[in-house]
Amino acid sequence: MSPSGRVVKLHPAIMATPNYNYEKRQRELAKKKKKEEKLKERESRKVEGEGEAQSSDQPLGEHPVQSPSNP
Repeated sequence: MSPSGRVVKLHPAIMATPNYNYEKRQRELAKKKKKEEKLKERESRKVEGEGEAQSSDQPLGEHPVQSPSNP
């Protein structure tokens, strides 16, 4: 039934044809979005990895020794 409560019958020859171009475009956009998300994730992991490499010079739990400043 239609929202108005009337029964609508469509003749098979009048039915709409699928819009393959629209579907293809949607798939392409989804692929592009997924690819961009993967690239961002890789870049963030790369940046995190570089940060960890710099801080890995010091053992865990130890802080760098700071010389006392004389005013």
